[in-house]
Amino acid sequence: MVNTSKALTFTVQSECKHSRARVAIMKLPHYDVQTPVFMPVGTQGTMKGLLTDQLENLNCEIILGNTYHLGNRPGVDVLKKVGGLHKFMGWNRALLTDSGGFQMVSLLKLAEITEEGVKFRSPYDDSEIMLTPEKSIEIQNCIGADIVMQLDDVVQTTFQDYDRIKEATERTSRWLDRCLKAHKRPSEQNIFPIVQGLLNPELRRKSAEEHITKDVNGFAIGGLSGGEAKDDFWPMVSLGTEILDKSKPRYLMGVGLAIDLLVCVALGVDMFDCVFPTRTARFGCALVNKGQLNLKQKQFESDLNPIDSDCECTTCANYTRAYLHCIVSVETVACHLISVHNIAFQMRLMRTMRENIKQGTFPKFVKKFVNEIHPDKNFPTWINNSLLSVGINILED
Repeated sequence: MVNTSKALTFTVQSECKHSRARVAIMKLPHYDVQTPVFMPVGTQGTMKGLLTDQLENLNCEIILGNTYHLGNRPGVDVLKKVGGLHKFMGWNRALLTDSGGFQMVSLLKLAEITEEGVKFRSPYDDSEIMLTPEKSIEIQNCIGADIVMQLDDVVQTTFQDYDRIKEATERTSRWLDRCLKAHKRPSEQNIFPIVQGLLNPELRRKSAEEHITKDVNGFAIGGLSGGEAKDDFWPMVSLGTEILDKSKPRYLMGVGLAIDLLVCVALGVDMFDCVFPTRTARFGCALVNKGQLNLKQKQFESDLNPIDSDCECTTCANYTRAYLHCIVSVETVACHLISVHNIAFQMRLMRTMRENIKQGTFPKFVKKFVNEIHPDKNFPTWINNSLLSVGINILED
């Protein structure tokens, strides 16, 4: 299965016989990305606490930037002068930029949404900014990311007003047409439409079915991971991967917890992003297969083990839990060291899933991973049901 265009070639190499999981190579202008892939978030062209060469050493192949914030600072003029975000931040691999749509939720008190676009009041200098579909694409064309997102009308996932959800879903489709028309660099950058509809299957289906009629090279599933119940979350992901073109990459926005990545890869998702690994590092929390270690806790005061004995990152190779506990609330270097580990954890998890899909052992890996988190076999209903829906029975030995 191969999907080819000048700006993106997506070649499926292996597929799981028992689920929708697959391994592919996504060739982009700046780098060849192995999927399933997790994309760390560098909101303003930087990963908090990490340098770009460290990200390369951690085997990051694609990272994410934020159009709204980059458009504000450093701004379009500076990015034009330097030749785009790759040169500005010293990053030679692939980039994806979101559209600024999420700020309709995160900066809702500063935003006014109309058919024209979103009027923001800048959190930096209180000036007024009008972000239209055309302006979002103009900024993203200037940033120069390999993948750019359409501007979508974003509503908080747990919002209950059907009329507003329907309006946002339909507006997102109209804004997609405006984004595609405004796109000036289709041979160098790929616009991904965003499926919306929150937790309404009818609206999500309509959104996905409209988007697959467009001449695009990939798709995103948006409007989830916003506080909804997991039993409501996974059917919407499954609906998206069921409808969206299987010859093109499918990107689930804002998802980064290990168990969510595992389940959604089984459901057929190829790409993920989330601030979680670096944000949780700033609170002294290190990622491990069973969840997180809160290194601020006294139990680690004299623990001379690395965060994870199976991890090959520089933090685990050189520092103990006791050392990190000692500095975690005092020295900023602690955030750096835990961020290195957390990104390494995410990269290793995705690599291990790819290897198991290729080897035909993905269901076995899934069962082992879930049992490590829940050794009492008291599995949450959503995990059991979501995996059963694609043929993986974690209750079987």
